Amino acid sequence: MKHRKKEKKVNFSPGTIKRLSLYLRKLKKIHNDDINIISSNTITRLLNVTSDQFRKDLSYFGEFGKRGVGYNVALLLREIENILGINQEWKIALVGTGKLGSALLGFEGFSKLNLKITCGFDNQKDKIGNRIGGVKINDIKDLSKIVKKQNIKIAIIATPPEVAQDVARQLVKIGIKGILNFAPVSLNVSKNIVVSNVDMATELENLIFFVKRRL
Repeated sequence: MKHRKKEKKVNFSPGTIKRLSLYLRKLKKIHNDDINIISSNTITRLLNVTSDQFRKDLSYFGEFGKRGVGYNVALLLREIENILGINQEWKIALVGTGKLGSALLGFEGFSKLNLKITCGFDNQKDKIGNRIGGVKINDIKDLSKIVKKQNIKIAIIATPPEVAQDVARQLVKIGIKGILNFAPVSLNVSKNIVVSNVDMATELENLIFFVKRRL
């Protein structure tokens, strides 16, 4: 396998990054099955994508694999982790510790992605000072002090929709660069802030629409 020298300055779709995440999960399973070298045909069959799509997704970031030999699974894993940025630990702040926020605090899958929620915030007095999943719940008034002290750049919003925009403004003001938004509302932030919205109601509506068409 040829090592990636430098990422190409090209435009790729969000779909490419989503597929890389899916490739990574499947490759981990392949690696756990003690498969060290895998052919192009085999890996694309297991990933349920075409060979052309797989090669195109990787080509944005460098040259991978060796013609006639295939892919070194362990090396490809590390390369994709590096591309996605999860080859280092990322600290995350969580705002809103209701049912959804509490569930996120108890989700063990984050650690497998080198992600760690290191602090939670709420404005409910009965929650402040408690620990959920080992994470301390702090007063929202201490948001700036704690986020800056821990040098956190990513936050999760799991608040009611009516306060999500105000929370987003506070997060951007104190240096947060990326927000995962679970509140069912569109956030108005500057273009240099990366926002990923998780709207479960909308996703279910889309799912129901397509299921209905097949009945």
